Parts: sequence; C-alpha cells; structure tokens
Amino acid sequence: MFKHLLVPLDGSGFAEAALPYALELAAQFDSDITLLRVIMPPRPGEGALTPESADFTVRVRDDLFKEAIEYLQHQKGSLRQQNYRAHYQVVEAEDVAAEIISSVRGSGADTVVMCTHGRGGLSRWLFGSVATRVLQSAPVPVVVVRPGGAAAV
Repeated sequence: MFKHLLVPLDGSGFAEAALPYALELAAQFDSDITLLRVIMPPRPGEGALTPESADFTVRVRDDLFKEAIEYLQHQKGSLRQQNYRAHYQVVEAEDVAAEIISSVRGSGADTVVMCTHGRGGLSRWLFGSVATRVLQSAPVPVVVVRPGGAAAV
C-alpha cells in the first residue's frame, strides 16, 4: 500500500489541498504519484447540430484538453523538481467518479488521495459527491482531505 498514489485534480485550489498529503505519503513510502484530470465532454447547445456548432464543440474539447495537459505538466514538473516520481493522465468522461475508479484499476494505483470540495446540504444532494462515490466504490484505500482541514481514510 502507498506505493502508487492516484491524485485527482480539477485545476482548483480545493483539489490541490490533497497534494501535501500525497507528498507526505510519497516521501514516507517512496511512492509514485499519478495526477489525474477528468475532462467532462462539452455538450452542443439545444437544437439541431450544425457544422458550426460541431466545430465549436470540437474546439472547446481541444481547449479543455490543452489546458488540462498544461496544468498537469506544470504540477508534474514541480513535483519532479522536489524529487518525486510523478506522472499525469488526462481522460474524458461523463462520470468523474466512475472514471477515477477506472483509472485506479488501469494505472495500478494502490491508494487514492483526493479532496472533497466541501459541498453540503442541498448542493450535495443535487450534485452528489465525487469523493463519496469514490470512497464507496474504489477497490483501494481512499484518503479524503477537506479543504483547509485534515485527512480522513
């Protein structure tokens, strides 16, 4: 356990709150770190799909991938400068939690370190919690970090 950490990041400071915990584990256990970004596919607007709207959707998708790759390359570079073995992966999926779980299996990660965005009440009920779904379904231990708080396993 703790030999290969999967750290899902969405580009927000909230998600990055998981990084110090992942780095602490990686330092203690000489772990590899895979940074994961799940891109949700853009959806064309209402109405008939026209060549213009299809082109726009493709451009948006390409921009999302480009931004995600640049972001993760930056994160990976920073981790490598600190002597961590870091990798990254960008994937596209409608269901973020399911894709994180799939990536655990596909990457061989033995631990997930992620942050909850701290939604509560009606917002959590309406949108669900990616962290909760990963906790319930992941085949490996999951370390969940609250923004500005402590980690829980």
